[in-house]
Parts: sequence; structure tokens; C-alpha cells
Amino acid sequence: MTDTARPKAPTLQALARALDAGETSSRSLVEACLERVADRGGEGQRVYVKLHAAAARGAADGLDQLRRANALPHPLAGIPISIKDLFDEAGQVTRAGSRVLADAPPAERDALAVTRLRAAGLVVLGRTNMTEFAYSGVGLNPHHGTPLNPWDRATGRIPGGSSSGAAVSVTDGLAHAALGTDTGGSCRIPAALCGIVGFKPTARRVPAEGVFPLSYSLDSVGPLARSVEDCALLDAILSGEPLAPPPSGDLAGQRLGVPQTLVLDDLDEAVAIAFERALERLSAAGARLVNLPLPALARLPEINAGGGLVAAEAHAIHRALLTRASELYDPRVRARILKGAAMKAADLVDVQRARAALGAEVATETAGLDALVLPTTPLVAPPLDALRPEADYTRINILMLRNPSVVNFLDGCAISVPCHRAEEAPVGLMLAAAGGRDRRLLALAAAVEAVVSPTAEAAPVAA
Repeated sequence: MTDTARPKAPTLQALARALDAGETSSRSLVEACLERVADRGGEGQRVYVKLHAAAARGAADGLDQLRRANALPHPLAGIPISIKDLFDEAGQVTRAGSRVLADAPPAERDALAVTRLRAAGLVVLGRTNMTEFAYSGVGLNPHHGTPLNPWDRATGRIPGGSSSGAAVSVTDGLAHAALGTDTGGSCRIPAALCGIVGFKPTARRVPAEGVFPLSYSLDSVGPLARSVEDCALLDAILSGEPLAPPPSGDLAGQRLGVPQTLVLDDLDEAVAIAFERALERLSAAGARLVNLPLPALARLPEINAGGGLVAAEAHAIHRALLTRASELYDPRVRARILKGAAMKAADLVDVQRARAALGAEVATETAGLDALVLPTTPLVAPPLDALRPEADYTRINILMLRNPSVVNFLDGCAISVPCHRAEEAPVGLMLAAAGGRDRRLLALAAAVEAVVSPTAEAAPVAA
């Protein structure tokens, strides 16, 4: 039986209005999230690897006092948020979803992204589970257990990764938003599979200071939330932008490119149907859809056949840890990291040059478009049992990462917006744009969300 009966949860803006009106308090929001964690028992423990219950209550009480004094630092102050176990917090050990770092010294200071969230008054509830060292798109974790996808917990489906606990914390109401990272889809994949919104900003937009790295070249820091507007509000905080209303956009006349190479291969039926329906609704709303061959994308599997930038840089990061504690790694993660050991300096130069050439070619072919639109993942969330055979794990992981990782490789920005019907399996629609066009992409995504999301009113469909 699918878990689709949950009531629609409030957005950050709605929570902020309720706080301002005195209809709730920060302490009440924190207690409600903590109660839901406790109610889920073992599942709550798989979502959070560390809860900061006492600290969250204390922070909430302080923010409630500031609200009474009209001295809040930000309209979202007092709202509970979760952070991925990849971010430094002063006094906490950054384990990155692993046992390898269990004896590492506690962080001396917060990661810059966490500092900015706290400065705005967001209340950090705890640290969420993740794929070990953020190195997979399916979300499995043998050390802490794998959070089950709320859409169909009875079957036991994957949440997507690597920000698995982040997505489930939002979908299950164990937090009202989440801080994640995205190296090849790690915000967008779990958002798509769990039915929420995940935003991958341009990598340079949010500093990665204090974040345990996977790939220096590809890592991005971004939010997961219930709406595009929520992601836009959090993005402004994370990027250090001045307080401003979320951007608004209009679909009429927007030119959306639909790539035809690679990203539409091997779609399962549910994704294919939801994607086609989303395109019809976008067209009916006035968007101009342009089918793009984009043959350059066909070179990506060959460019990254040896592991690509991620494997090379991950191996450089993990060499000493692998020498000291190789047996403590998830064997699947360890095998992927070790692919980088076989890469030579010349191989890395080849990948970097191919990246630059591919980026230039795609930029030329997409000139004049407002964004690309494609399925976030080619599959809905498969059962955990489907990943037990090693060959199937590898195949599914590659498929989950395939579409989102295109954007990281091209140094762009992208967002995944739900496009399934309320009674159906979650499916994500990805919008992608060139690096630096983040706020314009968020404005466009808000307009797309209004047309394709499960909570949108039925829009007319083109004949």
C-alpha cells in the first residue's frame, strides 16, 4: 500500500505567517518535529544520525523571545531545519555517514552554510543520514540503516541519495526543510523519488567551507524543501544575498529545450507518462518546447568511463583514510573510490579538457533557450530488494545519477520539481540552466511548479 494519505504540509512562508500571527511558536514547531521522529521509532533513527533535541528547544525558546521583542533576524527565524551529516557543526564530529570518521575530532566551527542558516534564525534539529561519503545516487547506508521512501514504506523503496535522510526528513515532517549537497544529483535525486523539491545551485554560488568533500570540482550546497519558493528563500540565505522576495516568473513565451540524446533513454513507464504529461501542460501554459538533438551528451559515458572527476578527486581525498581503515568502508563506496587510483594524471587532464569542450558545445547549441527540461531520474524509486544483486545495484545507481550529473559536469544550476499526480509514484521534472542563472531558473521553476505539481489545479492539456 502506498503512503499517499499525508495531508499537505505547510510551506516555509506559511509557517512564517503562522509564527507572526501567534498561531504557533518556534518551540511548538520543534516539539512537533521531535514527536514525529519519536513516533517513527527505528525509521526516525535511520533518518537522523544525531538529534540535537535540547539545543533545538533552547534555540526555539530564544527565538520566541526575540519574536515577542520584534527583534527577529529573518522572516524564517524559528523554523526547524535538518542538515546533512556532511556539514561541520561546532562541537560535533562530521562522520559523513561513515564509521571511518567516528574517532575524528569534533569540528571547531560551523560550516559557512550552517552559520548562515543559524544567523537567519533557522533551528537545526539534527544531522541526517546519507550515503557514506555522499558517493551514490540510491541512498543506501549499511552503517546506520537506509531511510525508507515515504511514498511506499510498506514495500521498502529507496529514498535516493546521497541526501537520503534530508529528503525523508522533509517528506515525513521531521523537519520543514533540509540542507544537502549535490555532486551528481544528491539533492535532486532524493527530492524526485520522495516527491519534494531539490535545488542544485551553481557550484560557486554557495561556499563549501566546512563541508566534507567528495569532488572539489563538482560539489554544490543546496536545499531540499516542499516548494520552489521555499528553495528560493533558503538559497538567498545560503548564498549570502540580501533579503528579497522570491522571484516570480511567467511561462508564456519561455523557450524550453528538451534534450533528445541520452537523457530520455530507458525511462520506465511511470516516468515516461508523467514527463509527457508535464510537457503537454507546459505547452498549454504558453511555453515553447524545442526538441534538441544535443548529440554531445552521447560522449559523457565515454568521458567518465574511468570514474571521471569524482573518482579521481575522491581517491585523492580518501587515500590516507583507506590506508588506515579500508575495512570500515561500505564495500560499494570503497570500490567506487578505488577506481580513482587507476587514473593517471594524463587521464585527469583528458577529462578536464573534455569537460571544457563539452560545455562550450552545449552552450552554443542551447543559446537562446531559457532552460532545459528533462526527467530528473529515468526510474521511480525501486524496492531495496532490487538492488541486492551487485549488477543491479550498479545499473540502477548509474541510471539514477545519469541525468542530474550532466548539470554538474557542465557547471550549471538545476532544480527538480514534482510532476506526478497525487495518487502516483513520485516523479521529478528537472529544469537546468547555465551556471550563474540561478535566480532566473528559480523564477521559471516556480511557474512550472504551478502547472505540473501534484497539488496544482488541473490545467488544460493541449489536444
